[in-house]
Amino acid sequence: MTTQPLIFTDMDGTLLDHYDYSFSSAIGVIEALVEKQIPIIPNTSKTFAEMEKIQQTIGFNSPFISENGAVVYIPIGYFEQQPEDTVTEGYYWVKAFCETRQHWLSLLDNQASEFAEDFIGFSSLSADELCELTDLSAEKAELALVRHYSEPLLWTADEERKQRFIDHMQKLGANMLQGGRFLHVGGHTDKGCAMNWLAQVYANAYQVGVNTIALGDSGNDSAMLEAADIAIQIKSPTHTFPTIQTSNKTMQSRHYGPKGWAECLQALLLDSPTPSLFTAEEA
Repeated sequence: MTTQPLIFTDMDGTLLDHYDYSFSSAIGVIEALVEKQIPIIPNTSKTFAEMEKIQQTIGFNSPFISENGAVVYIPIGYFEQQPEDTVTEGYYWVKAFCETRQHWLSLLDNQASEFAEDFIGFSSLSADELCELTDLSAEKAELALVRHYSEPLLWTADEERKQRFIDHMQKLGANMLQGGRFLHVGGHTDKGCAMNWLAQVYANAYQVGVNTIALGDSGNDSAMLEAADIAIQIKSPTHTFPTIQTSNKTMQSRHYGPKGWAECLQALLLDSPTPSLFTAEEA
């Protein structure tokens, strides 16, 4: 049986450079994968507004997963039929997996006030302040602040207190994910669950087996990497490879960020004699 590869990729620090957010070193591989009709599906902590802009910049017209697996956006008409359990919002079919951002803001304000001085939340930042924290442009910072399902926090206290805060929020029902820079407060969703849901949508729509290939560089990518048929850990200039536990195939890049992204997918899918499809046994 042949299977169709589906590439699920983190953005910051993976397809986008950790420091300047460039993807230039991956352009050649992106173009080759698009030519082979291998879907590239962002699976990111970024917001809907950020991802719409990035999709246009890179030239993707694929579905994307936003806010650490909280929601999937599928361009209307991408599949012949609207997937079950989705709603129509603007130009997208949307599948949400958790409560809205307002729920988490309410918990932080009303039930975690003892930690209020220990973090800076996105909801309290102006675009200029976020620019100073991240080196984002003013336009990109504006987009990053428009969130719907989660609240990123910049932790400013020590690690011991951070763990106490995480334990407290988990008791309140929150899921806590540490990304490359920010601690994300959200629902009990993750990039892996959203990836599996969307992979099944592809399988149902095209009546083929699918083979999920996930790429990520940080802890909030671990669930996606562990759920994937092939996990590709991207080298980071700021932290070690994400910890994963999986019996499936794994790869680690030699290069950082988008250069490592391109390196691994080139070897896995483009240097093969039959790059667009491979057998389940080979996966």
